[in-house]
Amino acid sequence: MRSVGGGSGPGQGGRGAAGAIPGARGVLRWVYTGRVTVAMVLFAAAALRFRDVSAETILLLAVAAIASVIATSLSVWYTHIRGVEPGMTFLYAQAVFDLALVTTVVHVTEGPASQFPALYILVIAVSAVMMPLASSLLITSLASLVYLADIVFGHPGQMSVVVGLQIAVFVAVFAATGIIGSRVRVMSAERDVLQEEVRRLKLEASDILRNIRSGIVTVDSDGTVLYANPAAQELLGLFDVDIVGRRLSDLVSDRAPELLQAIETTQAGRQRTFRAEGEVNVGGRSFPVGVTTTSIDMDSTVPPSVTAIFTDISDQKRVEELRLRAERLEAVAELSASLAHEIKNPLASIRSSIEQLSRSARADADERFLSQLVVRESDRLSRLLTEFLDFSRVRVTNTRSLDLGGVVEAAIEVVREHPDCPEDAVIEVARRPAPIDGDEDLLHRVVVNLILNAVQAPAQSPRVRVEVREAEGRELPAGVTLRSAVLLRVADNGPGIPPELKERVFEPFVTGRAGGSGLGLAIVQRAVQAHRGVILVESAPGEGSVFNVLLPASGTTEVAA
Repeated sequence: MRSVGGGSGPGQGGRGAAGAIPGARGVLRWVYTGRVTVAMVLFAAAALRFRDVSAETILLLAVAAIASVIATSLSVWYTHIRGVEPGMTFLYAQAVFDLALVTTVVHVTEGPASQFPALYILVIAVSAVMMPLASSLLITSLASLVYLADIVFGHPGQMSVVVGLQIAVFVAVFAATGIIGSRVRVMSAERDVLQEEVRRLKLEASDILRNIRSGIVTVDSDGTVLYANPAAQELLGLFDVDIVGRRLSDLVSDRAPELLQAIETTQAGRQRTFRAEGEVNVGGRSFPVGVTTTSIDMDSTVPPSVTAIFTDISDQKRVEELRLRAERLEAVAELSASLAHEIKNPLASIRSSIEQLSRSARADADERFLSQLVVRESDRLSRLLTEFLDFSRVRVTNTRSLDLGGVVEAAIEVVREHPDCPEDAVIEVARRPAPIDGDEDLLHRVVVNLILNAVQAPAQSPRVRVEVREAEGRELPAGVTLRSAVLLRVADNGPGIPPELKERVFEPFVTGRAGGSGLGLAIVQRAVQAHRGVILVESAPGEGSVFNVLLPASGTTEVAA
């Protein structure tokens, strides 16, 4: 059954959601009440004056009263108890019944001389409000016809100008009420559409605020928390605390003093804060956050309410450090290449000259010993210069599609044969298909360097785990967005990297191993950067080290950094 009018849904009490425009059930409630009231009052009045009223009239009014009670009870059960939305058929039935009831009342109260023809106007007005114009016109025509028929056939000879004027009033009420009802229905439909859109936007906004990774906190003029999304509670370490309704200063003065200061500054000066930085200390862990604040100033006499948006920017800072590190490495590489070329040729001449002098017949034992020392140190310097040149020549020269897992397997074979690899070293591999586009030789050097460093890290019984697979979304740093990435992870059971070296481990000439040149990880960093990837290290004293290399998967490129 098609719903009509401005009816509210079941359980809305007969009024629109806004409470300003009555719904179908609200109007029907008044119709039911008025119908039963009129029928019962007239029957009671006739019964009290039974000596002046004919038995036929009393019987007719009694039937009308009983019919009104029965019809109204059934209607209430249908629309208000079952909660069925009233449709056109139901409304037509109500209008026809009410016209019959009103005609009965007008007929027994002397027709043209009756004081109750105005009840027709109520029926017409209700139909005009609840039904389309065409249906309302039909009800108006029917009311005019039954009124006129009652005068002609029920009270012959009493036709007068008053009857014509009464019918004209019916038509005028229909016209006025119909236009108003039509406009009300349009407004109600527009209101319903608007309310549905607002409801949808609220749900979307609520869903966004619940799932956004940034923390959002709103406080009122007194600093009391009005709203906090789950990310805010997680970042502030307040998982199990209901912070709404509590003063923010009591909750975060020790955890996030810069956040609190930014909010208080915005309240005091009514000036927004853009991209401020602070620290959050939770559970013994400290991490940087970026803070932005905005305010809603409703009354200049009191501090405004403030909303703060803050985000963990640890990943952004790490990526920025990687970018700066890459720039420094590029500058060092250019300098290294220049110095290596300038030094290598004279060094070769010195070595050759010393070798010839040591072979001279006039050279004694001390001279030969010193000559051997100079040659040995010259060879060491030559190897160091070669590493300088390798460091400066890190370039992707031959890109093709390959499986990084295959590169890892080949690199492990090389490491096992390396003289610096302990015999008891255990290298575990967990690999899945990981297609990338890259320079196989350069990537081979990356993997060999990382695994060789890993097996050399522990003093004894080295155990290394190498993992190759597609990276999960949560493993990608926030500052670098890749449509898809491949992860190479190398973990060892060594002593870990000392805190003073951890932040500089990829810089040239920084090494924690005796005899190391400090260029291995610097070369790895440059090679990874050349493939538009990033390398990160996780390490703590006594807990080993984990190197994570993220490279664009085959067919993808870096989108943002």
